[in-house]
Amino acid sequence: MRFSLPLPRRSRHPLVRALSLLVGLAVVGVLLVFGLVVAGVLLVGGALVFGLRQWSRKRGAVSPAARRAHQPEVIEGEFVVLQQSRHATR
Repeated sequence: MRFSLPLPRRSRHPLVRALSLLVGLAVVGVLLVFGLVVAGVLLVGGALVFGLRQWSRKRGAVSPAARRAHQPEVIEGEFVVLQQSRHATR
């Protein structure tokens, strides 16, 4: 069983054809402008977020002398190496 929709009839009247062409172009134009506006908003928003992160990072920057004075904390523990005689299948 095959599902098919009936083909829409194209009007023979030249004015109706011209109007449908203009309506189609207007719809495509509106979608294009809407897409460009959304892309612009995302671009500006991303630039603002990036700028705010960079600005806040520079304000709280640590000097190199303070960075050298800081001793990192070391976590100590015991480790056991497990030997596998054959590889596990995935």
